[in-house]
Amino acid sequence: MPTTDVGSTVPRRQLGRELRKLRETARLTVEEAAEQLELSRVKMWRIEKGSTAMRSLDVEQMCRLYGHATDAEITQALMALARETKAKGWWQSYGDVIPTSFELYVGLEAAAAGISWYEPDVVPGLLQTEAYARTILDKGGPKEFEPAELDRRVALRMERQKLLMRKKPAPLRLDVVLGEAVLRRAVGSPTVMAEQLRHLLIVSEQVPSVEIRLVDYSVGVHQALEIGSFEMLEFPLTPDGKRTEPSTTYVSLGCGALYLEKPREISYYQKVWRNLHESALDEAATRDRIAAAIEEMENP
Repeated sequence: MPTTDVGSTVPRRQLGRELRKLRETARLTVEEAAEQLELSRVKMWRIEKGSTAMRSLDVEQMCRLYGHATDAEITQALMALARETKAKGWWQSYGDVIPTSFELYVGLEAAAAGISWYEPDVVPGLLQTEAYARTILDKGGPKEFEPAELDRRVALRMERQKLLMRKKPAPLRLDVVLGEAVLRRAVGSPTVMAEQLRHLLIVSEQVPSVEIRLVDYSVGVHQALEIGSFEMLEFPLTPDGKRTEPSTTYVSLGCGALYLEKPREISYYQKVWRNLHESALDEAATRDRIAAAIEEMENP
């Protein structure tokens, strides 16, 4: 995986936000802009959400409509950004096995500087062993995959884990809080589970950019109890200290996903995350609990 290859996800989202701002400044509704550009409302929505690549000539046409044709600097900058929306990310070679709703996440994950991840039931994908991942992908969903497709899905998950060891940019910072059920749920054989838990120990001890904590059953009720898993993604800073992308919380819905970016949404999940951290064991105590779970499996 090329260490600097983050594909077109971020440029598409940046361009979409800028075009939406120009449209709103011009006091045009989505419907009005779509009609004059001879586009469907759905196409306009996809453009402004950063879900599609753009031609630079189409961006130039939109700038004219929004009254910025005479502002050559803005128009040229957005046209250049449009050319970046066609860049290929490393994950696009797995396009045959990435659900549409998840492709955006993989691109954001590759561009992120850090992820805070709560997972109450299973080991997060970025920390799974190959055997554990294969079991989850094979048995953990409603769809059965042919062997070749299953192999491809496992390979994609293993490829994503290289973000934790990349050299440039800096490795992805991964802060994980696990529910105790992760240690108790039998995923595959005892050998598969023991290997997975040992992997968590190794990563926790040897990978400085990864922090793993456990919320055990004795905590009882906590603020994430009825929420389920979520991931909060933070992005690198520009030289003047601004985020290259707004903070985003990802919530998987099985048949789709939510990408939450509004300040009140981010504030809500940040509050939940602080409560989880306060409730969780520290790293050393978490390692002790993982080691004890391995001992129980190997010496029942």
